[in-house]
Parts: sequence; structure tokens; C-alpha cells
Amino acid sequence: MYEIVFAVGVFVILITASLGTLMTYEWLPPTHREEATNGVVRLVANIFVVMTSLVLGLMINSAKNTFEAIDHDLHIFATDIIVLDRTLRDYGADADPTRQKLIAYMERAAATAVSPKDDPLVEGDRTSERMLDDVGDSLSTLTPSNDDETALLASAKQQLRNLVEQRWTIIEHTDGTIPVPLIAMLVAWLVLIFASFGYRAPKNAVVVTTFIMASLLISTSLYLIIDMDVPFSGPIQISEAPLKSALAELQH
Repeated sequence: MYEIVFAVGVFVILITASLGTLMTYEWLPPTHREEATNGVVRLVANIFVVMTSLVLGLMINSAKNTFEAIDHDLHIFATDIIVLDRTLRDYGADADPTRQKLIAYMERAAATAVSPKDDPLVEGDRTSERMLDDVGDSLSTLTPSNDDETALLASAKQQLRNLVEQRWTIIEHTDGTIPVPLIAMLVAWLVLIFASFGYRAPKNAVVVTTFIMASLLISTSLYLIIDMDVPFSGPIQISEAPLKSALAELQH
């Protein structure tokens, strides 16, 4: 929701800046409409065009890196789940209750995957946390009867610790990495650029339509960049396929 409100706000601001200067240009004093003034305005706008392009490139790269990192972490998380399940299977029938608890956790995780409200990976809700703790408690009740089972139990406990760490790594990296002050500065630059577009522009339908379309495309682009920086909400989301594939392996 934040991304949509932000994009709509940027669209309104850019439209106001461009059409505002377009409509008020004739009201300016004659000294403010001289060619020399126009040249300075264009020169300053060109400087910020370059800076805006650089910052947009950095934002896209940052959002892309965040998205890819979390997607990678989610694949590792799903893989760790499968490896833990295989270890429990090798342990034998005594570990079946533990496997059932692990399957129950994965069923919840896959059912609420990439949901910004109650995803156990994103929000770290207490219910899913207790379910994962139950897996650890169940492991603690196992009593190995030989060296092989002792080694498997030690391996399972280590794998569970890795799983918990990976889960919290995902949780801690889902709030986005693009600083808000940088976004605010970028919007301010865009306002200046669009205001310069309306300065001395001819008043006709083509110009107005161009301003509207440019504002719409810029605000949409910013929306998609910020949305990609928060990979568990909006149209650009991390795929839940790894979790569902892991659940299918556990239930096989």
C-alpha cells in the first residue's frame, strides 16, 4: 500500500510542477521571461537530469540485489528443510514425530508464502516460531541407540540451527534497503526537472498529454523499483515455488 500511495503522490506532484509552470509562465514579470533566464533554467535542469539518471541506476541496482539475495536465501531455506528431513528419515522411525512437526511447519509456511501479513518467513509470527521450536523440542527427546544415530542426531540439530538462522536472515532483510532520504531527494530533483519542462513550453494538448504521460511513467517506474526492494509484497514478488517444492519432497 505504501508503494501505491507514494507513486500516486509523485504523479500528482510532477503533474502540478509541470502544468503549474506551464500555466503561470505568462504571469511572470518580463525580466523572468528573458532568453538568458531560460538558458540558466535549462542548464540547471540538465545538471539534475544527469544526477537523477545516476541515482535511478543505483536504486535499480540496489533493489535488484535485494530481490536476488532474498530469493537466494529462500532457496537455501527450502534446501535446508529437505536436507533436515532426509537426515530424520535416515535416523529411523523414532524420528517420525519430529518429521511430522517439520511437515506441519512447512505446510503453514507454504500456505502463507509471500503474504505480507502473516507469512511465517516475513513477519516471524509466534505461531510459526513455536512450530519450529517444537521441531527442536522433539529432536531433544530422541535417544540414539548407536553411533550412527548419535551422528545423525547431532547433524539434525546443527541443520535445524542453520534453518532457524536462515529464517531470521530472510526476516531481517525484507524491509527494503533504499534509504528514504535518497528517495525524497530524487523526487525533489524530478520536481525541478518537470517544472523546467513547463517553463516557456507552448500551451497545447500535445504538450499537456506529454507531461501527463511522462509523470505517469516516472511514477510507475519508481513504484516498481521500490516494490522490488520489498520482495514479499506488490506485483514483483519472490516466488513461493521453492517452499512448495520442499513441502512436496517432505510429503513424498
